[in-house]
Amino acid sequence: MKRRIMLVVAYDGTGYKGWQIQPEAVTIEGVLNKELSRLLKEDIHVIGASRTDSGVHAEGAVCVFDTEAFIPADKFSFALNQSLPADIRVLRSREVPPEFHPRREKCLKTYRYSIWNDTFELPTKRLYTYWLHGSLDADRMRTAAELLVGEHDFKSFSKDKPQMPESTVRRITSAEVLREGHQVDIYITGNGFLYNMVRIIA
Repeated sequence: MKRRIMLVVAYDGTGYKGWQIQPEAVTIEGVLNKELSRLLKEDIHVIGASRTDSGVHAEGAVCVFDTEAFIPADKFSFALNQSLPADIRVLRSREVPPEFHPRREKCLKTYRYSIWNDTFELPTKRLYTYWLHGSLDADRMRTAAELLVGEHDFKSFSKDKPQMPESTVRRITSAEVLREGHQVDIYITGNGFLYNMVRIIA
């Protein structure tokens, strides 16, 4: 009898072409499928709660997979972390009901975009922030961010894809802009996002 296991995954996306499997590209989903299949001697395909673009990082990405293995659910994280590359870690693992689907659960997702706002780029920040030379007005950014909160049609804030969702309406529950020194962090939380939506907003 198959069991459904949920993983909470953190990763540094610098060296990956996003989450979703792509032909001839290294992706987070592809690495997880490969390592799980090797570990369990089964053909494993994870189902992710959402997809991230190339170079995007995550600290709590949720995915599930089905297996016939009898390994205790909380031990999958330990077993996987023995073989996963150093830039991917499974933080937690547990068994969930067979009908649990990460994309259908009522949950919120938070994106953070970080901007290094100074005359010169800081080398130690270059992989984790976007460098912008011109001075940013965080107060005006906060005022603009408040307009995003609520349920709106965000089609103009997304890139067209061959398979666009039927509805481009999304609900944003919070949008914050925080500044500390030269770093400006934009936090946007909602029930779902369109392709490239938060990147275009930021």
